[in-house]
Amino acid sequence: MSLKVALQMDPMESLNIAGDSTFHIMMAGQARGHRLYHYRTDDLTWRGGRLYAQAREVTVQRAEGDHYRFGEAVKLDLGSDVDVVWMRQDPPFDLNYITATHLLERITGETLVVNDPISVRNAPEKLYVLDFARFMPPTMITRSLAETRDFLAEHGEIVVKPLYGNAGSAVFRIGADGANLAALVELFGEMWVESFMVQAFLKDVAQGDKRIVLVDGEVAGAINRIPGKGEIRSNLAAGGTAAKTELTAEEREICDALGPELKKRGLLFVGIDVIGGKWLTEINVTSPTGIVAIDAFNGTDTGGLIWDAVERRLSERQAA
Repeated sequence: MSLKVALQMDPMESLNIAGDSTFHIMMAGQARGHRLYHYRTDDLTWRGGRLYAQAREVTVQRAEGDHYRFGEAVKLDLGSDVDVVWMRQDPPFDLNYITATHLLERITGETLVVNDPISVRNAPEKLYVLDFARFMPPTMITRSLAETRDFLAEHGEIVVKPLYGNAGSAVFRIGADGANLAALVELFGEMWVESFMVQAFLKDVAQGDKRIVLVDGEVAGAINRIPGKGEIRSNLAAGGTAAKTELTAEEREICDALGPELKKRGLLFVGIDVIGGKWLTEINVTSPTGIVAIDAFNGTDTGGLIWDAVERRLSERQAA
């Protein structure tokens, strides 16, 4: 099955091909004979009931600094000219991101969009996880300094982070003395109009924050991301390092609970974050990462698993 695939993503020149999950997916798709097209959200146009993208066919190779070649620019009708659209631009999950989901929603009856744009819009990482609050550490979402102080008094140490941040940006640990808490809450109020998330600090984060990847609701693999010295953030983009790992019984229980719901929502490629072998902190659906390290440690082919799931979904749509 040779497919025409449009990827809504970041600039090709910005990719770190050594660890970029989108590039990994592109390489796996190209190896299957799929034709790949690159465009950005700025290239979208809705006109006369059709959604178009000014795109360029792209070929990729594992050569640092020479990892892609563009063809001529073409105008694609995303509803009729391609088989699959991938939403793979990095967050932030802002109005530009949300607008793209509204536009792509218009073609879901014609073209397979991965992940499903309606579900992406309705499942921001730090809010969708509330559907599975029984697996979460003590958590609060607020804009109130008084509530945050009360939460700190209850839990001793806390972490404060923006609801729509990414890659570990603006994640702060506050100690029991509450030093700088008022200033931090004031800063968050000036920087973002949204509430922020407050969680009890988990000392187990020093042993790592596990990224577990699920493909169409099934576990594909996991890595343990270990924070750098003096850090609480384990994100690889924030200096964390990856290590081989296995799932605990509690983590398998979490995956068993999430899997069917992710599959039902059309969230085909998802990365969840778990601390201490049991505490679910995020469900990443916008542009999850981690599959390069997972495949390197385990000798697996997660890119292939993802394309298997895409092709299976297309077959099911054609049969319906």
